[in-house]
Amino acid sequence: METPRIRKVVVAMSGGVDSSVAAALLVEQGYDVVGMMLRLWSEPGKEDLNRCCTPDAMMMARRVAAKLGIPFYVIDVREKFREWVVGAFIQGYMAGMTPNPCLVCNRRIRWGVLLQQALSLGAEWLATGHYARIIQDERGQFLLLRGLDTSKDQSYVLSVLGQEELRHTLLPIGEFTKPQVRDLARKFGLPVAERSESQDLCFLAGEDYRDFLMRHAPEVIRPGLIVNRRGEVLGEHKGLAFYTIGQRKGLGIATSQPLYVVDKDIRQNLLVVGPQEDLGKRVLHAAPVNWILGEPPAEQFRAQVKIRYTASPLDATVVVETPQQVRVEFDQPVRDITPGQRAVFYQDDIVLGGGMIISTSMR
Repeated sequence: METPRIRKVVVAMSGGVDSSVAAALLVEQGYDVVGMMLRLWSEPGKEDLNRCCTPDAMMMARRVAAKLGIPFYVIDVREKFREWVVGAFIQGYMAGMTPNPCLVCNRRIRWGVLLQQALSLGAEWLATGHYARIIQDERGQFLLLRGLDTSKDQSYVLSVLGQEELRHTLLPIGEFTKPQVRDLARKFGLPVAERSESQDLCFLAGEDYRDFLMRHAPEVIRPGLIVNRRGEVLGEHKGLAFYTIGQRKGLGIATSQPLYVVDKDIRQNLLVVGPQEDLGKRVLHAAPVNWILGEPPAEQFRAQVKIRYTASPLDATVVVETPQQVRVEFDQPVRDITPGQRAVFYQDDIVLGGGMIISTSMR
């Protein structure tokens, strides 16, 4: 009788509870599991503060791997991370946008470098601790769905993936809630069961992004004028990169009513402010768009659209202008739509795709 083939999977481990439980579940299910951790770039002298790969996190991941009896390797991607992820972060702010570097990291580092490393080792899949789900439909296509725990759902940051990546991806904890994952960690006797988590960008080491930019891109310090919609000068800004759409505090101007950042004029280096009602926009354009199935579902379709990771989905009509650019028309004005962030399109639990917000308008 032929011996059943044991299927190999590489788990992207971080030393946190989610990826550790993902690895434990796969071991329990009989997979041949290999743990891998990415060594990402940190500023010299701040290695202990990098959320994703501190020495403490690396030690914890090794302890989990030892507990599970699986091999563990560290993959050095510092140079690529510095070039691709940190570089895109700096360039985004220099262009007057508010970038999300986690999206670049997922596309180019985790499902680029790490996935290729996994496949080269003979693994069939890369598994992560993301709260999202993957199913295969009757036509054999891979669908990306929200995680069952809506408070932890991470499908937004996976909207950069396509069929080839999803084909080789496992998301073992997408069917669980965060409390259930911690219970599983205790059940498996993992040393990370009570480990806290951070939402900060890993390479910022807990500091304000403005300080990071001043060290690594001092050219963003281009003072200019703060104006209202009528062009009246209200004050002076320190550099457009230091402000984001919807910001109210820290503008340094005294007015009779609260004012918010409503726009940035890169060409004239102007920071445009206005009352709260000026924040509402009905239309955004996004490009380039990644479609999970490789193409849009229709030339025009209804969807729920998230304009940033922490935003609630909002009803809208998505109009496909080119295969890689869309116009999103919201049913109601939406506050704080921010160029550089990602618009992600959902129909119920299914992720259709997403693209970077490049511009907004009132209608």
